[in-house]
Amino acid sequence: MSRHADLGLAQGWCALSALHGRIEAHIERALHAAHGLSVREFSLLDVLSEQHDGDGGHFRMNQLADTVVLSQSATTRLVSRLEERGLLRRYLCPDDRRGIYTDVTEQGHALLEAARPTHDTALKEALAAAESRPELAPLAAAVRALAPTRPAE
Repeated sequence: MSRHADLGLAQGWCALSALHGRIEAHIERALHAAHGLSVREFSLLDVLSEQHDGDGGHFRMNQLADTVVLSQSATTRLVSRLEERGLLRRYLCPDDRRGIYTDVTEQGHALLEAARPTHDTALKEALAAAESRPELAPLAAAVRALAPTRPAE
């Protein structure tokens, strides 16, 4: 790869990192102000809310850490904080007593559903702001293009 290509790749990575940082900071402010949640807490509740009782329907702590892109120890601390707030509960895996599962409580589901519109609005606002910056506009468009299209009702 040529030096010019390396420079373009580095610039692209910097732009992607900047977009991520801007979006995360905007969502963080909105979630914290309205619901007392961080972006990481919202993400963890959101991921765990998608669990089901079928095969592979529950995350073990290491899978959860991979999914929310945190270290296993950071994930465990986050789960503990949310459990102390009554938003999650942990229990032993019925098939393997060494495994621990985590479920969202009714209170956690209620907070997640209340926070979801705030999250989605903040995300749209952050993407709109990014679209006004030439270096971020193509990335913001790519993020929008990733959203699944819904069939007409």
